[in-house]
Amino acid sequence: MEDNNNIYTGGRIVSPNSTPNQQYVPKHEKPAEASYEATSQPDYSRQQNYNAQTQYGNQQQYRQTPPPPQQSGGRPVYDRFMYEPIGFDSYDKKSAAEIRAEDEKREHRKRTGREKAILILFFVLIFITIALGLFGIIADLMKSSDHISTANPNQVVIYQNSKPEGANDLENFVDENGRYTTEGVAAAVKESIVEIYTYTDAFHNNLQGTGSGVVLSEDGYIVTNAHVLLEDGYHDVHTTDGKVYSAKVVGRDVKTDIAVIKVNETLKAAVLGNSDEVIVGEHVLAVGNPAGLSNTVTDGIVSATGRKIRSDSTGFEMNCIQTNAAISPGNSGGALVNMYGQVIGITSSKYVSSSYEGLGFAITINDAKPIIEQLIKNGYIDGRFRIGIRLIDMSKPSKRETIEEALGYKIPEDFEGIYISEVMEDCDIANTELKSGDFITAINGKSVKTYDELYDTISASYGAGDTVPATCARIDKDGNVEYFNIEFELMPDTSGNY
Repeated sequence: MEDNNNIYTGGRIVSPNSTPNQQYVPKHEKPAEASYEATSQPDYSRQQNYNAQTQYGNQQQYRQTPPPPQQSGGRPVYDRFMYEPIGFDSYDKKSAAEIRAEDEKREHRKRTGREKAILILFFVLIFITIALGLFGIIADLMKSSDHISTANPNQVVIYQNSKPEGANDLENFVDENGRYTTEGVAAAVKESIVEIYTYTDAFHNNLQGTGSGVVLSEDGYIVTNAHVLLEDGYHDVHTTDGKVYSAKVVGRDVKTDIAVIKVNETLKAAVLGNSDEVIVGEHVLAVGNPAGLSNTVTDGIVSATGRKIRSDSTGFEMNCIQTNAAISPGNSGGALVNMYGQVIGITSSKYVSSSYEGLGFAITINDAKPIIEQLIKNGYIDGRFRIGIRLIDMSKPSKRETIEEALGYKIPEDFEGIYISEVMEDCDIANTELKSGDFITAINGKSVKTYDELYDTISASYGAGDTVPATCARIDKDGNVEYFNIEFELMPDTSGNY
């Protein structure tokens, strides 16, 4: 047959009659104007395949079948006997933008699917949470119902309520006239009452005692009792806000048991009242720090006014207000306050009744004020004098017994005078015949046997620097009394240790 002379050229059958110079050119190297459809398709008849197999060897197992039709826009595929892809030229015609658009569409579809899955999962979790919460509430209600039904009918239920809002505001504790309730007074004065700590050493290791004080001015002046302080001690002031300040002694007067200290800090000053306006029966509060219990408030009434009370340490008599408000040693130097928040007295444990309970006394603020002013101005009280002796008077039978114990023998029953236990060497009286163990019986001819009689007689006619005549006595073991006269100069006293 004539077809046996055709030559197979790796993709199509070439006739021997064709032009010899016509060489095979791969499709992807053909000019762009040569279309795939213009290329002559090979004839894949059975006889032609047989002839091709005879020429190139037995290749029955590679039976050639027509290539599948190309899909428009599809990727190129390779024929079994061809080295170049079929449809490659149409795939190349696709633009990069179209490929990118298709990729973005696929990614968008995937992302949309993921978002829907997350949203569905979120709502499922919310539903589960709500369901669990409802289940817990229902379970608690069922359990509480069981407890209520099985509770002991005799069980005691304790209720607790709070005060109405604003019930503790200070304006609720004062009326239109400025009169406070008890709560109002305590709140109004608490910042003006301080606690005083006295130490014997500069390192504040040895605590001597504590007391109270009343703030007199915003620049830090504080009044207290003289017995709360030490002349050569160290003192701290504790305020209600927990702060501690070092204080110095401005002046102290042991005779009246009044002293003034100062701190270099701005404090809230108390309001001083007029003790002459105090009436028996009016309500008062004592504010202080007994036993270190800061800002302790006790209430009571004015039991009496104008009480002349003698200090149990010096024997000096002061004008005091009597009250049944509790005043303990820690209250010393604190304030007695009326219901208008005004300080009307300085409390002192040295002015007390040792024979009866429930009797407290406060130095009237009107008597304390001039002493305070002099202590601030001078550091001492003008006109104070000292004789220069330590003495035991005969105001009580017990004191007479003490004198006899000191002498070691009895004294005549009809004898009266003031026993001299010590004579100060730095005073003029030490230059007289008077010795320890002697007695002073008269001042300028006026008999004296108690401290008050001695002080009143001297102060009525003499002052610091004056010469005082005195009659003295000396008693021997046999009871014989020897009288003699002396004169001594009164020494000015600025120490405060009267």
